[in-house]
Parts: sequence; C-alpha cells; structure tokens
Amino acid sequence: MNEARRQRMPGRLKAGQRRRHLQLLARPWLLPIMALTAVILGGAIGYRITEGWDWGDCLWMVLITISTIGYGEVEPLSQAGRLVTVLTIAGGLLVVQLTIQRVLGLSQSGYFRQLREIRFRRMLRRMHDHVILCGYGRIGKEIGEQLLLENVQVLVVEMDPKRQRAAQERGLQVLQADATLDETLLEAGLDRCRSLVAALPSNAANLYVVLSARGLRKNCRLIARADSDEAASKLELAGASVVVSPYVAGGRVMAATALRPIAVDFMDLLAGSDCEIEEFRLSRDPLLMSHLSHRSLAELALDRRSGAMLLAIRENSTLTANPSGSMTLAPGQMLVVMGSQDQLTAFRTILGDALDTVETMGGVAHLNEPASG
Repeated sequence: MNEARRQRMPGRLKAGQRRRHLQLLARPWLLPIMALTAVILGGAIGYRITEGWDWGDCLWMVLITISTIGYGEVEPLSQAGRLVTVLTIAGGLLVVQLTIQRVLGLSQSGYFRQLREIRFRRMLRRMHDHVILCGYGRIGKEIGEQLLLENVQVLVVEMDPKRQRAAQERGLQVLQADATLDETLLEAGLDRCRSLVAALPSNAANLYVVLSARGLRKNCRLIARADSDEAASKLELAGASVVVSPYVAGGRVMAATALRPIAVDFMDLLAGSDCEIEEFRLSRDPLLMSHLSHRSLAELALDRRSGAMLLAIRENSTLTANPSGSMTLAPGQMLVVMGSQDQLTAFRTILGDALDTVETMGGVAHLNEPASG
C-alpha cells in the first residue's frame, strides 16, 4: 500500500502544481507582489539582524533603498549592513524587471483586452430596464440621440466596427455581435429590457431579430423598421409591436408640421423636459376595480391627488379626450396621463391593484400578470 501511495504522489504533486499555476495566471499581479514583499521583509530582517535597529527603521531603510530616494542612512552601516543594502538593491531591480516582463507579456497575450471584456459582460448582466438598439446606422443614431435626451439606458448591438466606434464615442454601451442570433439577444438582456428596437438596414435582418426576440420573450415590446408595406406586414405577423417606416413617419411629421405646427413643437418640447406621457391600462377583474368602478372622475380627484393630468380615456376603439368630471372608470379602459416621474408614480399608487399595465415610450410593464418568456 505504501508503494502504491508513493507511485500516486508524483501525479498529485503535478496536479497541485498545475492548480497553483492556474491561480497565478488568474492573478497575474500576485507573483510581482509576492516578490516585492519578500524583498522588503528580507531586507528588514537583514537590517534587524546586522544593525539591531527597530522594525520601523529597518522598513524605512528598505523603502528608501528600493525606491532609490536615498535620503540617507538611518545610522552608519556596518559591513554586513552594506551587504544587506546591496542585496536589497539587487532584489529590487529583479522585482522591477519581473514586473515589466509580466506587464509586457500580459499585454501581448491580450490579457487586458480579456479583462475589459469580462468587465463589460458583468456590466451587461447588471443592466436592467434598458432599451436594446439593434443597428447604429442613420436611423439608429437618431434613435440613440433621442433616448439619451430621455436619460434612458441604451445598449447598441452592432457588427460594423466603424459604427461601433461611433456609438462608443457618443457614450453608448455597445455589444459587437450579430443581433439576429438568440444568444446575442439573451446576452444583451432581452429578459430584463424595456423594449427592443430593430433598426438594421435590411428588412430580412429586422425580421430575424423580431422572430428571435418574440420567441425568447412573449411580452417584450418590439419596435421594427420597415422600408416597404410588404416588409411591414411581415414584421407585424412575426410579432412586432410597432412597425415604423422612416419614409411614412417622415412624411407624416412634415404634413403635421404644415398643418399643426404647434402640436409638433409641443411634442419636441415634451421630449426635452422631465414630463412623460404614460398609458395606464385598468384591470378587467371587477374585484380589483371595486374601489374605482362606478365613481366619477370628480369623486376620485385623480388629477388633484397626484398632480398628473388625465389627457384621455380609451375604451375599445373609442378615444375620449379631456374627459369630463362626470365620466366614470370601467374595467379594461386605457388612461392616457401626462406628468413628471413623481406625479406618474403617485397616479400609479392611487390606482393600486386596479392597474394592469403601464405603457411608456420604452416598453410595457405588466403588473398583475406573470411575466412570460
């Protein structure tokens, strides 16, 4: 048994050595620090033995020797003390050389690049309630600018290195990957995002992104770009929540500017302010609506209690703008409300359990339904 145990020992030693080697690779700064610590402690012990100084003087002498400051000796050195000084200087030079070699080796092996990549992946895992922007072309750049004005956290998914650098220079977080792949969307935090915007230059690519995202998360708000009516219909069939054509949207804005310039200016002012417009969908459960049903808006006094402004009430296909105080709330209605974040939060608190979902520019929050996907 002893012979067999001795035969197994070399393998165990080699395995232990491999583990220690991997630990040093995982902590490349460990070896230089250990070497520097050994030089400092060795020099201090040498001065303690040869000169009989206290530990403070010993460490001070070692530090001014290694750093080449050389303020002067604590006390005149003996021959043995000078030998300790020579060895300390030699050890310090070896440590400096070891550190430089280690840094150069890490730089050549791509260690620092991998370290930045690891930190970026950790940041991705911490992102929450953000907007995933697939594509940073002309449309994607404008979308990113608008989201930055709203102080919304944005993650750009882009393959083109030039566009990636442009987004990074603008201060956006960029994931260089193929947005049409499921693993890319999962890595981008699809399960934690507010919404996903597919603004790739190809209709087919946007279709793949929408199909992948809808398959991974059923209740995610998906906004897609389309260059034609046919592409728009296919994107809607694939599960896009909203399909936007740059040409159609641009034409509508120009027409609205010609006919209703004040309304367009108001929306621009709203985008640059702390006010937001949210849609609060009421629950269809009569029990959850018990404290709101059959009560008029005058009785509820939602505007006065929250500070937010109730702009309209949508029920089925009917939209009632500027509802009167005599109007009552009913299950399934959609309330269009404008106000600051604090006012909208107070409005949400007043609704309580009667609130089903909250829809904003960034996405849809499901409150009384379990999240799927």
